Amino acid sequence: MFILLYLNCYRYIMDKIEELLTRGVEKIYPSKEDLEKILRSGKKLKLYQGFDPTGMQLHIGHMVGLRKLKQWQDLGHEVIFLIGDFTGMVGDPSGKTTSRKMLSENEIKNNAKSYIEQAKSILRFTGKNPVKIHYNSEWLGKLSAIEFLRITSLLSVQQVYERDLFQRRQKEGNDVFMNEFLYPVMQAYDCVAMNVDLEIGATDQTFNMLMGRKLMRHMLKKDKFVMVTPLLTDSEGKKIGKTEGNIIGITDKPTELFTKIMALTDDMIVKGLEWLTDISIKEIQTIATQTKYGTNPLEFKKRLAFEIVKQLNTEDDAKKAQDHFEKTVQKKELPEEMPIVNLPQTLVSGATIVDTLVGLNLAESKSDAKRLTEQGGVAINNEIIKDPNSIFLPKEGAIVRVGKRKFIRIKLPETSKIPRVRI
Repeated sequence: MFILLYLNCYRYIMDKIEELLTRGVEKIYPSKEDLEKILRSGKKLKLYQGFDPTGMQLHIGHMVGLRKLKQWQDLGHEVIFLIGDFTGMVGDPSGKTTSRKMLSENEIKNNAKSYIEQAKSILRFTGKNPVKIHYNSEWLGKLSAIEFLRITSLLSVQQVYERDLFQRRQKEGNDVFMNEFLYPVMQAYDCVAMNVDLEIGATDQTFNMLMGRKLMRHMLKKDKFVMVTPLLTDSEGKKIGKTEGNIIGITDKPTELFTKIMALTDDMIVKGLEWLTDISIKEIQTIATQTKYGTNPLEFKKRLAFEIVKQLNTEDDAKKAQDHFEKTVQKKELPEEMPIVNLPQTLVSGATIVDTLVGLNLAESKSDAKRLTEQGGVAINNEIIKDPNSIFLPKEGAIVRVGKRKFIRIKLPETSKIPRVRI
């Protein structure tokens, strides 16, 4: 009985190692075979992934790496969640054809505050084998100028300039600033400071991670493994994230998260199921075949949205979010529940639709509100309003819809004495 239990446990671990090395993995340096040999020997590794807090939200693009970190954690390895508060101020040029603005220390600190709380939806920071937290200002902020110069002396200008991004910038006549040129050196030093065995990062971080391999060989006489995860992109090949304006935050409300995922293109279904869920590869292969030969992909996309919402929240939240989507988007019904918004006193006596949308925080600016209105994206009590100059005299309980999915119900101030009609 004991032997059978041992064999089953052994097979389970071996299967998990295979999944760790293949699912949601683009490439492993120096090779999958070398890393697999070490893992199957039972050796535990020290590894990390870095996250520069250049925005307030972690998004589903980050989930690919976070889920990979969790797999390592579940297998008993030492996992580090590194917040790049120092490198975040400098700004990673990866994927940028123009220079990115340097952020202040306060901006970085404010952005980093909630990163741990957000990552808790996937990683364990307490209990058995907790993920460790580090900030790279712990070492980069303490380096003297001469110490940093000694580090840079171990890497040649040609090695850094190999980066296709810098060469592309030069061809297009765009500057490469020194802070961007030195960024890979700073990020490379992270793995040296922590003396890790492995680093995880998306494909756009490959150059930086390989620079770390070179630096570790020079400074510690040690080879670091690099596990490259695929980059989550939209149908146009743009990285899903803050910079591209297509962010899907992992802390978005369940209904909003579900709806945003449903807005992704159909080509996201299979890779999304593989990289962002625990659905078996066998089932995903069946889904891939069915979508390829004409099966309506809508139900599979709803499955993707459901699994992600469930993972980041609860199964009950996922069921409610799917029900909300089916009623409000598919059947175009009004949602049973919607936010009740107190009308600002400045709008009580009536205002243009444009001013109303901005005042209710339903549009980012007057030009945005005007565009939404003219395109037929604004309705009050199910009546579409297309004239941005029309006056809205609010009524208690009036329902305002912006776009296909954003609904609010208006609550008037208790003391308001205004006509209850809309022009």
